[in-house]
Amino acid sequence: MTTANKITVVRILMIPAFVMMAIYYGESIKAGEPQEWLRFTAIAIFLVAAVSDGLDGYIARRYNQKSALGVILDPIADKGLLLSGIITLSISNWSDVDPQYGRFPVWFPVLVISRDVVIVVGSVVLHLLVGKVRVQPNWTGKIATFLQMAAIAWVMLQLMFIPLLYIVAAAGFFTFVSGIVYVMDGFRQLGAHGQSNAS
Repeated sequence: MTTANKITVVRILMIPAFVMMAIYYGESIKAGEPQEWLRFTAIAIFLVAAVSDGLDGYIARRYNQKSALGVILDPIADKGLLLSGIITLSISNWSDVDPQYGRFPVWFPVLVISRDVVIVVGSVVLHLLVGKVRVQPNWTGKIATFLQMAAIAWVMLQLMFIPLLYIVAAAGFFTFVSGIVYVMDGFRQLGAHGQSNAS
């Protein structure tokens, strides 16, 4: 259990705390008595968790603390934080002024979760058929992640200078495209394995 892994574990433990604060704030909105301290606490937890993502990676590289456990825990923490934000802000309304800015449309979490499920299932199938899997990060996936984070920030910070729907639509588009890119890469790896066996 390296220092980097301890930070990652703390980040994972922050996820339920964020979800609880976010849902309680949504309930206070519904009751007509917004508890702003809940919103600020949820934002603070989310920010600390997001910043610690870069911190544990830096420590692992700087002090040579890369480990097999870290390879497993880090993506769990990253995806857990992102998905908890998207799902929570889809079922809990954060705006007492304009509900359109307080939550995500239902199709957004469905799309994000579906893409991740396809990638995980595809990776497992590929591992069973080929014996190894190379999941190469691509620029569409990085843009999708950035826009998903931006969409979460739009709701939590109640930003309105660009309509939330535009941000969500852009995030949804790149999420869909990145899913197709990953699937095509999986088929390429499967095809390459078939050709190597044939030769």
